[in-house]
Amino acid sequence: MVGQANIAVSDVTCAELFYGARNKAELKVFRKDIDSLTVLPILPQISKKAIILVEQYCLSHKLALPDALIAATSIYHKLELYTLNIKDFVYIPGVKLYP
Repeated sequence: MVGQANIAVSDVTCAELFYGARNKAELKVFRKDIDSLTVLPILPQISKKAIILVEQYCLSHKLALPDALIAATSIYHKLELYTLNIKDFVYIPGVKLYP
């Protein structure tokens, strides 16, 4: 078991969760859960890497900007990426997917 103390999320993931909230109650739950996690900001180095990834993979794999930022965050911090959308990240060199 990983445990909340060992989980970090990117700013992009937080924004995606808030955007997907169905109502204010769900938004409040998301905020409470996120407050208990480490949130990784989008640093200039992450932005630069995300731009490179978009340039390399937007046409061939339809890489979206949010996924590029999440991948770049994972690569920059050398963290395994836990996702249910493995197909969105499996082809990106440097991304280590959590088993």
